[in-house]
Formats: sequence, C-alpha cells, structure tokens
Amino acid sequence: MSRLFGEMRQIAFVVRDMDAALRYWTETLGVGPFFMLRDLVPENYFYREKPAPAPKMTIALGFSGEFQVEVIAQHDDHPSAYRDFLVAGGQGFQHVSSWLTRAEYDRERARHRERGVIAIHEGAVPPSGVRFAYFATGGRGRRLSLRDRRVQRAARLRDDDEDSRSRARLGRREAGPRDLRALITHRVW
Repeated sequence: MSRLFGEMRQIAFVVRDMDAALRYWTETLGVGPFFMLRDLVPENYFYREKPAPAPKMTIALGFSGEFQVEVIAQHDDHPSAYRDFLVAGGQGFQHVSSWLTRAEYDRERARHRERGVIAIHEGAVPPSGVRFAYFATGGRGRRLSLRDRRVQRAARLRDDDEDSRSRARLGRREAGPRDLRALITHRVW
C-alpha cells in the first residue's frame, strides 16, 4: 500500500514486441489470459501539461490473482511516457498504478498541480472515459500512474466457474462493460 496514493493495483511493462512479451508472461510465468485493446488512441491527451498528438498503442491486460499486469506497445513516435522510456533504452517494468475513485483522482491531480508536479502524460481511454495520469517517481523512467477506479470494473474479468475459464481460453469471453467490448479483441494469450 502506498502511503500517498493507496493500494497498488497494477504493474505495467512497456515493450517493443508484444507477442514475445505475452509468450513470456503466459508460457514462462503462467500469468493470463491477456485481453488486448488494439490501436488504442487516448482522448484529451496531454504531454508534459500541453496538448499533444496522442500515441497509438496496443495494451494487453491480464491478472495474477487480484493484481493486474499490463503490457504496452506503442506503434508511433508521438510523445508519451512510453516513448521516453524506450528512447532512454528501457524496456520492461515502467510503472505501477493506483486506482482511485473519480473524486479521489480529481483531488490527487489537483494536489499535484498545486505542488507543481508535472504529469508526463495524461488523457482518457475511449470510449469508457477512464482517466489516467503518469508522474515521474525517480530514475530510469519509472512512473506512478493514477487511474479512475472504473478501470478495475472495466478490465477485471471474472473467473466464476470452469465454463467461463474455458471460454476465456478459447477467446470467447465477455470482457468488460459494453462500451469497452468493441476495443477488446478476441485474441487471448
């Protein structure tokens, strides 16, 4: 638990090769399945507090118990914390994330602005409107990400019974609220 931002709910990795990364997570570590949001372009996007062209990316979301694992591959050179991380020679672990209610998010974001803390990038995931902001937390491009708690409900997949787990392995699982279903592909790793 972070004394500043609450419970850490997610660990995220930025990679150049999504297929290789997902093979590692599923085959070597046994984590998954992963559901993919392809060609995602955030809305209301800012880079270092200024409007900027939003990056196009693919995001894979999976769970290990209650902890979410996110794998991100950016497909262009638009400014982002992901691009900065890769340009600096990084690949792999890039951020942890706390999921806040909308009110908590607004309060924390305002508190950071008052202290002069600059968000590396921020925006919203279409069409859900889930907001995110990334803040520098130290060397080597590592970041803290704040997100609306709605992401937990939007991304969490229930393993209620063996039948639903079987459908997930076959890529036929319902994967989130209706507004995100169009983004989530049926490729399951």
